[in-house]
Amino acid sequence: MTTFVHPTAVVDQGAILGEGTKVWHFCHVSAKAVLGERCNLGQNVFVADGVKMGNNVKVQNNVSIYEGVICEDDVFLGPSMVFTNILTPRSAVVRKGQYTETLVRKGASIGANATIVCGNEIGAYAMIGAGAVVTKPVKPFALVLGNPAKQAGWVSEYGHRLEFDKQNKAVCPESGQQYTLTNEQVQRIA
Repeated sequence: MTTFVHPTAVVDQGAILGEGTKVWHFCHVSAKAVLGERCNLGQNVFVADGVKMGNNVKVQNNVSIYEGVICEDDVFLGPSMVFTNILTPRSAVVRKGQYTETLVRKGASIGANATIVCGNEIGAYAMIGAGAVVTKPVKPFALVLGNPAKQAGWVSEYGHRLEFDKQNKAVCPESGQQYTLTNEQVQRIA
């Protein structure tokens, strides 16, 4: 595997791109960004200094990933989704150095045009619906929708809605993986 950088993309000296990572048209990866193996940056993606991405992170077109954002392995960032990094932005007040961290855990997916307000953790395998505005932390395996985003159910690692029976057990229809729901927390059991 080799790293690919499209001729129109700018990757600043010092940026780390893992093996097999692809950077497509009109992207800009800043000098202190770290991208893992097999990441894919779609057209017109900006990655700021200090951003850390795990392996196999897929970033769709027109996404800016600002300082303070950390994406673990297998994260999906949908087209034109938005991260913020300052809670109270003002043009006349300089707040550089006050960036609030946002952590996107392994396997989470964020839909097109969703907004993630900084300082919130997106749990492992969570699914953020298209256009949702996330203003508080999202639990692992949670499905959240709307503005402000509210939990609308649970999903499997494969992204399917989980239907729990009376014993609080569910099975992913695609993978056959089994899950349990205890104290408003989902856990894969097999």
